[in-house]
Amino acid sequence: MANDFAIARGRVAATLLLVALTVALSACSGGSGSSQAPGGKAAPTAAKPATMASTAAAMKPADHLQTMTVDQLMSAAQKALKEDRLVAPAGDNAFDYYLEVLKKSPNNRAAQDALRETFPYGAQTVDQTINQKDFAEAQREINLLASADPTNYTLTILRSKLDAARKVATQQQAAQQQAQQASAAEKTRLAAAASVLKQQQAQAALVRQQQDQAAALKQQQAQAAVQKQQAAALQQQQAQQAAQSLNREAQIVRQVPPQYPLNAARDGEQGWVDVEFTVNADGSVANAHVTDAQPRRVFDRAALDAVDRWRFKPALINGRPTAVVLKRRVEFKLSGNG
Repeated sequence: MANDFAIARGRVAATLLLVALTVALSACSGGSGSSQAPGGKAAPTAAKPATMASTAAAMKPADHLQTMTVDQLMSAAQKALKEDRLVAPAGDNAFDYYLEVLKKSPNNRAAQDALRETFPYGAQTVDQTINQKDFAEAQREINLLASADPTNYTLTILRSKLDAARKVATQQQAAQQQAQQASAAEKTRLAAAASVLKQQQAQAALVRQQQDQAAALKQQQAQAAVQKQQAAALQQQQAQQAAQSLNREAQIVRQVPPQYPLNAARDGEQGWVDVEFTVNADGSVANAHVTDAQPRRVFDRAALDAVDRWRFKPALINGRPTAVVLKRRVEFKLSGNG
């Protein structure tokens, strides 16, 4: 393609010489671009250039082209050819200038010949634009070529190539988007798995801490057992004396922490449950039921199971253990979430 384009430049240079001569002849005959046969009769024009002229008339050139004269347009077109501006940029290329000439002077042979000679090289420029994936510019350039020669079969080839390139680009973009979505989904999955693992590790650490605390408490209780037994009689006597006039609320002595539901831990859910229950005269719990919760029905069972295992010092009224109704809120928070 590069070698062909170099040859094309040489041919365009030769065409420029022909165009310059024709422009000179046109200027001598009044600058209209039409030629006269001997005897004052107009020479016949080719059918194809006439088609170019009619097509050019339907174009919408840039405003600055409309203000230029034929001679100015021809001069600008020749300069564009020398600078390899065959079909681009829009409004400042050889084809736009020549087509505007034909709009102003439909029988201008110089513009007709230049468009016919440069059409193959303009098509090569369009081909390069398609290869560069500048599809909007390629479509504009194809439309420009079509204004010069709408029946040229090269246009069919260029349009087919442009359509195929667009489809490939669309497919590549779709594949890239799918790959990005898959990557994002995988990152989300890995992050969720890491979060669940972290929560499980935190839960396991909490269980170990509770076990250690329970073991330490058991050891302390064993060491204090003898002392408690020795002081039991005295404590009982003192308690009996104090109980005659003692009034107090129920006091918790063993508060078992709730087991965090596995599904809630996996989903990262937190919340609370309000539980109402009766503390019996012996300090045990009965009639535990949920009065409110957030979220609902996620932590209810775990809260009730924990409260059922709580133990209290019973409430005393006039020194007598008495059943009372209490209400407590059981919190469910994951480690590291405040």
